[in-house]
Amino acid sequence: MSYLILGFITGTSLIFAIGAQNIFVIEQGLKKEFIFLVCSICAISDVLLIFFGIFVFSFFNNFFSPLVEFILNLLLFTFLTHFIWNKIKIQKNKIGINKKNKKYSFLKIIYKTLGFTYLNPHVYSDTVFFLGNFSKNFLPQQKYLFGIGASLASLVFFFGLGYLSNYFAIYLKNKKIWKIINFTIVLFMSFLTLYVLKNIYNFIN
Repeated sequence: MSYLILGFITGTSLIFAIGAQNIFVIEQGLKKEFIFLVCSICAISDVLLIFFGIFVFSFFNNFFSPLVEFILNLLLFTFLTHFIWNKIKIQKNKIGINKKNKKYSFLKIIYKTLGFTYLNPHVYSDTVFFLGNFSKNFLPQQKYLFGIGASLASLVFFFGLGYLSNYFAIYLKNKKIWKIINFTIVLFMSFLTLYVLKNIYNFIN
C-alpha cells in the first residue's frame, strides 16, 4: 500500500470521532460564522502536530536501542487496543448542537478554536504519539508520504465538516451510521495492531 494512502486512511480513522472540537466546527458551519478561519486553524494545527510527531520520533530513531523500540511498540500496541476497545463499546448518545446565532468576535473565535484544539489531550496522543511512533521505522521518503497523507485527511475532514455541516448535523444522531463507521475504523485499526504485534513477536524471538 502506498504510504500516502496509508497515512490518509490512518489519519481519517483517528480523526473521525465525535468530540468537542468536531462539534464546535459543525456549530460554526451551521451558523455560517468564520467557517474558513475555524477549519484552517484546526487543519493547520493537525498538520503541524503530525509532522512534529513524525520528525520527533525520526530524530530519536537513530538512538533507539532494540529494547527502547520494543517498549515503544508495547505502548503503541496498548494504545491501539485501548482505541479499538473504546470504539467497540462506545454508545452514541444524542449530541446537542447549538444552532443559536450567537455572534463571536474574530479574536474570540481564534481563542475558542485554539482551545478546542490544543487543550484536547487526544490530539497529542493521536498525532504526536501514535503517528510518530507508528512511522518511526519508515524510510525518510515514506515518512514524508505518510505525513502528507495524514495531513490531507485532516484538511479534507475539517473543511468538509465545516462546509457540509448541515449534512453532517442531520446524520449525527443516526446510530446505524456510526456503527458502520466504527466497524470500518475498528477493522482497519485491527490490521495495524497485528502489524505492531508482529514487530513485538520478532523482538521476542
